[in-house]
Amino acid sequence: MSSLQKFNQINIPKTIKPKSRGKTRQNLWFERAMAMLALLNLLLVMFDLTYIPLRDFWLQRKIQVFNFNIGPVESQGFPVPIPIPDITQFYDPVKGIVPYRDTQQYLLKVDELQDKLTDLESPEATAILKSLRIRSVDMIDANPFQVANKTGTLEKIKNKMREHVPNQQDSSKDAFRQFWSKENLAAEPLEELNFFNDEIRPLIETNYFRPIGENGDFLDLFGLIDFPFFVIFGVEFLARTWFISHRRVGVSWLDAMLWRWYDILLLLPFLRWLRIIPVTIRLDQAKLLNSSRIQKLARQGFVVKIAGDMTEVVAILLINQVQGAIRQGELTKWLMQKEVRPYIDLNDTDEIAALTNIAVKTTVYQILPKIKPDLEALLQHNLDRAINQSPAYQQLSQLPGLEELQNQLTKRISQEVLQSLYDGLHLAIEEDPVGEKLFQQLLENLKEVLGNEVQNKPTVTEIESLLVDFLEEVKVNYVESLELGYNDEDFEELLDQKRAIRQVVQQ
Repeated sequence: MSSLQKFNQINIPKTIKPKSRGKTRQNLWFERAMAMLALLNLLLVMFDLTYIPLRDFWLQRKIQVFNFNIGPVESQGFPVPIPIPDITQFYDPVKGIVPYRDTQQYLLKVDELQDKLTDLESPEATAILKSLRIRSVDMIDANPFQVANKTGTLEKIKNKMREHVPNQQDSSKDAFRQFWSKENLAAEPLEELNFFNDEIRPLIETNYFRPIGENGDFLDLFGLIDFPFFVIFGVEFLARTWFISHRRVGVSWLDAMLWRWYDILLLLPFLRWLRIIPVTIRLDQAKLLNSSRIQKLARQGFVVKIAGDMTEVVAILLINQVQGAIRQGELTKWLMQKEVRPYIDLNDTDEIAALTNIAVKTTVYQILPKIKPDLEALLQHNLDRAINQSPAYQQLSQLPGLEELQNQLTKRISQEVLQSLYDGLHLAIEEDPVGEKLFQQLLENLKEVLGNEVQNKPTVTEIESLLVDFLEEVKVNYVESLELGYNDEDFEELLDQKRAIRQVVQQ
């Protein structure tokens, strides 16, 4: 069987039927549903990643505003409560967070003391105060906040207590001992307890304990929440890529998986923040997000950042190549008619000669006739100046009619000179094989004589050195300052001009 017969037996679809509107609408709704599900998963991931850093906010549900410290100026601000439910009781178990035993018992002791404020002389109150003094010192020494990475919170507690109960040693331990004493609480017990509950208790409540699992990391059960999404996106990924491999000719199942590479990021149990990539793509495909503006701004920023560097690098590379050719004697070899490398002619045309011919013909036939009166006036003016400055003419200038004769004479001379020059140029640009041959011979002889003259080694060395130094000065003064000469605003202006030109073209 011939190759042509085998090719004819291949079942190639002749036409592609357009999708029906109802099927397209169903696909769009499916894409939107999966995109919103991926967005929900991304929001849960972002909430999980930020839960530990923001747990103090979720626990206390308030924001401290106008809290700043600028040199000697310091402001504590004031708290603004946020009306949201307490979600820490539901999500703390997911992250393995439990109350820290020592700090929790410390607060329970304070609650017991609050019930005994009316009888501080009782044995129960005395025992509670003694226990609080001991626990305060142990808290400072043991630093139970270190497990939760909240050592800074302990420092805040110590600073607040030193400010409230100053002592000569400026010791936080002495401040706690004095605070939990009968003498301190006897005067204003309610006010002292209110200070603790308002300033110290919220900081102690933020402390917690997280057990470490067998893998050496903190206990984290977010994988259980993420697993249903993994199953859904995994099944969808397999089904979608299978359908793509069967719909597209020559596309294998593996090729289809590589085609939808970004969906694999939804299945990774690590680096979950990368899911923002497939979510953005899916929202764009579902027509819920227009990412063209984002792509345009990203490309624009990329162009702005590299344009100056690329311009400078290309110019420096070009000059470095010219300097290298000069150092290697390429200029001398060319002048001495030694072949450096064969020149490749693509169209059997001398483009430089053709361009020169066009420029000369345009000048002679179109430009010179239009500026001929101006040239005549200029030439006549110069002739009049030359004659007026002549001593012989100054002696004869008193003769009647001589000035008129001078004007006619200079005008006639300027016209004749320009006409002769114009005729000569006309004659020069006319086709003349003999003249062209003589001109080429002149150029060759000139090149040969110039090459023989530059064989003098000191002259060649001096010329090469001067050219290399000149190019180096060009780099320093012009090329390497290109990036300094163009800033982001300049490139923004260039991009604005490009967009304006595009709008004109579209109109």
